[in-house]
Amino acid sequence: MSLPFSNEPPAERVPYAIPQLEGERITIPGSKGVFRILTSSKQTNGLMTVFQSGATISDAPGFHYHNHAHDVFLVTKGYLKLWNGDQCRILAPGDFAYIPPLVVHQPEMIGPHTELQGLITPGDWVDFFRYVSEPYDGILVPETDNRDLKSLLIPKVMAAKGKFDVVFQPNYVPPEVSDWTKDDEKLPDGHEKYFLRANTGPRWMLGGVMSRPFVTTKQSNGVCAISSIESSKEYGETVFSKYMTFSSVDHCFCVMEGTLKVSLQGSGDSIFREGDTVVIPAGQAFSLGFESKFVKVHSFADGDGIESLIHQAGKQIEEVVLPDQAPVWDRSKLVSVAEALKITF
Repeated sequence: MSLPFSNEPPAERVPYAIPQLEGERITIPGSKGVFRILTSSKQTNGLMTVFQSGATISDAPGFHYHNHAHDVFLVTKGYLKLWNGDQCRILAPGDFAYIPPLVVHQPEMIGPHTELQGLITPGDWVDFFRYVSEPYDGILVPETDNRDLKSLLIPKVMAAKGKFDVVFQPNYVPPEVSDWTKDDEKLPDGHEKYFLRANTGPRWMLGGVMSRPFVTTKQSNGVCAISSIESSKEYGETVFSKYMTFSSVDHCFCVMEGTLKVSLQGSGDSIFREGDTVVIPAGQAFSLGFESKFVKVHSFADGDGIESLIHQAGKQIEEVVLPDQAPVWDRSKLVSVAEALKITF
């Protein structure tokens, strides 16, 4: 049996796939935007929510912070104006921002059609989105929804004051937009807010698979890791061609380019292409096959997952794109790193 497709996440922690532009789809009235929830608390034991969101130009939701929740923003289309503490940037496709708890922030999609991928941990925070939203059954985004966002949103927020981990800051004085800097081209050494410009930051390779991390457990205080995982069929079999089991870490794979094969132990192979999402829960043995000239997958994990394995067992590389020849790798190092991360091959 191949990995089953579902238009919405199932109600339990099982492997599943979601087709392009599907998911639990909701819209905040008047926002001209949509959230497509790909996985949340029921599928990850409360550890993370992964979603896509899209919108045309509309009002921003308001400055706020979270006491416990971590927020990330990864732009895949259009432009996003994002305030992150004492800094503000205009994000384009490939740009990323990480916002830890207690940092005041606000996203504003400035279009003309912006799409994001996001992760929230703990996963329950997405219940705030569900509370202020209604179901959406359109194609992309409700561009013609001209209802007054603030007049509809503020009464709901006031009625739920203290129920959700969101603290609005109506008197906050925001910083002006500033240019990108050299500091935005590297991952910080510890747990702090930051921006990361597209196609910058470190790159590691292990057995024909590259990882370009947006955030690792070092920056997120152990709660999540997000990376662009890239490879090619030209390398032949890779480290991930063998079945592997992450004992306590869930993965959500969003296929960005090319063709990805996912195999579950005891089941058949499944093929996924651009726009498809695959969710693999902790404890499930799986393998990955890279079936086209170039394959790019955004990996979201609620702990030390694939990104951490590539980083710790592989080598940092200088190349900006996949090299013609995969670097050699140390099998004994892979074994020791896998044991430390509680990964079984």
